[in-house]
Amino acid sequence: MVEPADLDIDSPVAPQRLNAGRLWAGGVATAVVAALVVIAGVYIARSILGIAVLAPKAAGSLGSSTTAVYAAVAAAGALLATGLLHVLLLETPRPLSFFTWISALADLILVVAPFSQPATLPSKVFTAVINLVAGVAVISLLTGVARGAMQPGGPRPVPGAGVTPDPRRAPGDRPPG
Repeated sequence: MVEPADLDIDSPVAPQRLNAGRLWAGGVATAVVAALVVIAGVYIARSILGIAVLAPKAAGSLGSSTTAVYAAVAAAGALLATGLLHVLLLETPRPLSFFTWISALADLILVVAPFSQPATLPSKVFTAVINLVAGVAVISLLTGVARGAMQPGGPRPVPGAGVTPDPRRAPGDRPPG
């Protein structure tokens, strides 16, 4: 096994700061993608493959109102995953590793869940495929969003907190300028 010559595991990692606005903007965009994966999956299953996913065949290409609920739940799941990622980025030593494992195991549960429902086998299989694609999309997009939301530098200073006094000035002196 060859190790990089410049790898020093004892050196401190450069401090990074989380841009929460960028993280949550990416989380909202990911939620939209998750919802659209569900809608596209239901449309493909029903109109192209003729598989009655979530509703009887008579319900049409997009199914019934359950399709909207399914898409909304996928979007809410993506936002929940963003919240989890936010906490992990703030408090854990290897946040993306933990996020990937937690999300992948949750996705596994969602992939096998349709097989416990009373439906035809093709409907169960295609619902599992939709869940898998939506889960992989959420995991891959949010890990990229997390990398983009981390910025070099330590935490932003709080105004007025932790100000080191200038030893050259007497207390109460106004700064020049």
